[in-house]
Amino acid sequence: QVQLVESGGGLVEPGGSLRLSCAASGRTFSSYAMGWFRQGPGKEREFVAAIRRSGGQMYYADSVKGRFTISRDNTKNTVYLQMNSLKHEDTAVYYCAAAAMYRDLLRRSEYEYWGQGTQVTVSS
Repeated sequence: QVQLVESGGGLVEPGGSLRLSCAASGRTFSSYAMGWFRQGPGKEREFVAAIRRSGGQMYYADSVKGRFTISRDNTKNTVYLQMNSLKHEDTAVYYCAAAAMYRDLLRRSEYEYWGQGTQVTVSS
């Protein structure tokens, strides 16, 4: 079992920045690829970013490329999502997720464990 707890959400003005954190406990963090997903009001949960076990490869949704950066610190059992140049449409609940065995990290179904989510609101 892996427990995931997100933090760092909040209210930010358009153009601002936030850094989300996801702390993992339980089994070996470095055994899991990690992803961030988000669910906006009235929308399906969608892929945002993912990072492989070693941190050597990252993936991003087109909508966040160049603005968001995913990273991980396996010594701290934590994955991060740095979000810059935030837009109104980035408003959502952001979830982190862990995948042990995977082929396509962009797919929700690849992830076995999910956090409770953290709210990000972009508004002036």
